[in-house]
Amino acid sequence: MAPRSLLKVIILGDSGVGKTSLLRVYVQNRFSATYKATIGADFMTKDIVTEGGRTLTLQIWDTAGQERFQSLGVAFYRGSDVCVIVFDVNSVKSFENVGNWMEEFLAQASPKDRRGFPFIVVGNKTDAGDRQVTEEEAREWCRARRVAYFETSAKDDVNVEGVFEAVGRLGVAAVEDDDVYAPETVDMSRRAGAGAGAGASACC
Repeated sequence: MAPRSLLKVIILGDSGVGKTSLLRVYVQNRFSATYKATIGADFMTKDIVTEGGRTLTLQIWDTAGQERFQSLGVAFYRGSDVCVIVFDVNSVKSFENVGNWMEEFLAQASPKDRRGFPFIVVGNKTDAGDRQVTEEEAREWCRARRVAYFETSAKDDVNVEGVFEAVGRLGVAAVEDDDVYAPETVDMSRRAGAGAGAGASACC
């Protein structure tokens, strides 16, 4: 059985923090200054190669941040391997809502390991020049919750690649157990009291 090669990644955060811009810069190498709200959810894919030489396809879901569309995005939370939460370093409110997005994801996605689920928090728009959330404040918040933190500028393409490299590393670590599989049939004939073989299926 080939190792699992698809990772589902979901990007959450308030409207206007730059989620779509980050995704487009990473996947398409292009930035648009024109703002257009995401309706519901959309996704893009990109293949990456890990340090161990493993090829992964990142299926990255971009979700709406506006309240009237949030209920549409809930259906896309389930099955996610990594969750990226974006805020605008020039908006205190968007930073304060990071914890709310995290809790909503855990409630709706219901991952098996709530405490160990891989989150990445991204402070975007470092280029804007009207900063209201310091890097130290954001890093301390994430450190207390054992969450990875990155600062980016989608406009200037600063550290965008680093975010998704981390996504790949965390995603692989999270699904390694899913790659362990048993044969389809197991010979139980030598086991005392065993009357029949047993089947096993892999988690996909």
